[in-house]
Amino acid sequence: MDLWVIWIIVACAFAAGEIISLGFFLAPFAGGSLLAAAVDAAGAPGFASIATFLVASALMFGFLRPVVRRHALQPAASRTGAQALLGQSVLVLEPIDNDHGTGTVKLSGEIWTARSYLDDHPIPAGTRVEVVEIRGATALVTE
Repeated sequence: MDLWVIWIIVACAFAAGEIISLGFFLAPFAGGSLLAAAVDAAGAPGFASIATFLVASALMFGFLRPVVRRHALQPAASRTGAQALLGQSVLVLEPIDNDHGTGTVKLSGEIWTARSYLDDHPIPAGTRVEVVEIRGATALVTE
């Protein structure tokens, strides 16, 4: 079996591992493997493809991973849509009681239907709570 075929198989294995882990840890190695396969397919000696793999993987890992991690760890202020509402502290306007399906909160200047994140835990009006999850047009909150 040609070395470039082995590099393609290695790249696929790294890519599959990346898809499973989602940590952008294995993707640079998959890219390095693809470049090594290209170098070997171009007719370069075996040590050149190994060197290409090592250098390309290190460069991609060193330069791209910090960028991806920075974007993945965006603060809540730069999130949009329902994700931007998570973690906000809100005021309970009407008591929240999951058994009776009642409760409202003031969230981002609007009145939202609210439910307690913990099913058996009613929350009285006037309490400050935190938004844990958004389900449709209902905010799930906890004290």
